[in-house]
Amino acid sequence: MTTGQGTRTKSGGAGRTRGRPRSFDRATALEKALLAFWEHGYEATSVSDLTRIMGIGAPSLYAAFGDKQSLFDEVVRVYSGTHGAFGGRALAEEPTAREGVARMLREAAAEYTDPGHPHGCMIIHAAINCTNPEVEGALRERRNANIAAIESRIRADIAAGLLPADTDAAALARHTGAVVQGMSQQARDGARREELEALAEIAMAIWPHD
Repeated sequence: MTTGQGTRTKSGGAGRTRGRPRSFDRATALEKALLAFWEHGYEATSVSDLTRIMGIGAPSLYAAFGDKQSLFDEVVRVYSGTHGAFGGRALAEEPTAREGVARMLREAAAEYTDPGHPHGCMIIHAAINCTNPEVEGALRERRNANIAAIESRIRADIAAGLLPADTDAAALARHTGAVVQGMSQQARDGARREELEALAEIAMAIWPHD
């Protein structure tokens, strides 16, 4: 009897493996978490939802990602560098603020209605009904940083003489932010890509000319 028990222990019997964390592909699990938060928001996505969607147990989730908030923080970083990176690229790559914002809005119309993932912007939607002040504050900071980046690019164009000297850079940047946020919600409400593209065209019509 003693010899048999020793053999089970050495070979990693059921008693040893039951508590062992299940192996999983971290990147795949993270993408599944991203889609869950994107679809349902931070508040409405529970840890039990996440373990079911990610296909891992709670011990594995906590070991790999920390708590729900830590997982969400990582999801936001991934989203910002992938699905949500189009805005920053547009501002960086286009020769003027006007062209950068026009491209940003066109790409928002495409990204927010892409059938391959939840509609709208995760950074905007995840904050809805969020009662966690740290999470809500971090998302607000990201949204405000996006508006600040637009304003900075507009101010650079004013200084370069590409926009009139009396252009209200702050108001124009906030107008762009309001349009992007509105496009996100309208996409979630069922607006089609071409409808959002038409909205983007109207939004650009208010830009001043040099």
